[in-house]
Amino acid sequence: MNTDNPSPPAPLTRAEEEIMQILWQIEKGMVHDILAQFPDPKPAYNTVSTIVRILEQKGFAGHKAYGRTHEYFPVISKKDYTRSTFKNLMTNYFGNSYKSLASFFARDEQLSLKELEEIQKTIDEEIRKQKEEQS
Repeated sequence: MNTDNPSPPAPLTRAEEEIMQILWQIEKGMVHDILAQFPDPKPAYNTVSTIVRILEQKGFAGHKAYGRTHEYFPVISKKDYTRSTFKNLMTNYFGNSYKSLASFFARDEQLSLKELEEIQKTIDEEIRKQKEEQS
C-alpha cells in the first residue's frame, strides 16, 4: 500500500467507498471475494467489477492479472484516505477550526457526560505528552 500519498486523487462515491472498505479489510481479492463480503442482497457481479475498475482509474486500487482474472488490492491506505477525508471535512464544514468541530460534537451531537469525559481525558493526555516533549 502507498502511504507516501496522503491525498487521494478524487473523492469516492458511497458505492466506491463501500468497496474500498472491503478491500482494506481483505487486503486483496478477486471480484467474487469482494462480492462475498457484502450482506444480502448482494450487488450484481458486473456492478462490483465496474466499480473496482473505476477505483483503479481514480488511483485507489490496483490489480495483478492472472490470465483474464484480476486480483485487486488497495493502493491508498485506509489511514491516508481517512486523513484526507477528515482534512476535507475540516476545511469545508468547520473552517479549519478544531474548536468549531469540538463545539459541534459537544453541543449539536448531544454527547453524553461519559463521552465528553473520555474526550477530555484523551485531550489532557495529549497536552501532557506534548508538554513533556517540549521540556
